[in-house]
Amino acid sequence: MCQLFAHQPQRDYESQTRSLRIDGHSTSIRLEMAFWDTLEEIASKQDMSLAKFLSRLHSEVLDHCGEVHNFASLLRCSCLIYRSRAVAAAPDLLDGPAPRLVAAE
Repeated sequence: MCQLFAHQPQRDYESQTRSLRIDGHSTSIRLEMAFWDTLEEIASKQDMSLAKFLSRLHSEVLDHCGEVHNFASLLRCSCLIYRSRAVAAAPDLLDGPAPRLVAAE
């Protein structure tokens, strides 16, 4: 294990199930808190509630692909894309050497 990963806050990887309506249908989605936090941030930057953002994203995927196979996985991947683009847009946030990945003892 690497200290960078092993020492992260436990809250970040605790999962939480949230119930919401997507296109008028009640559903529940289970994600880790780090992903919920990121989705809340994305929704806020779009001036939308989380429920509205998720509903719109779901609709856009349906329009583009015809179906949504695994919405929770799509949300996780969306968060990764969002974070990687944020880093690419602000590389000065990574000034200095990259954090060392030290094996935990």
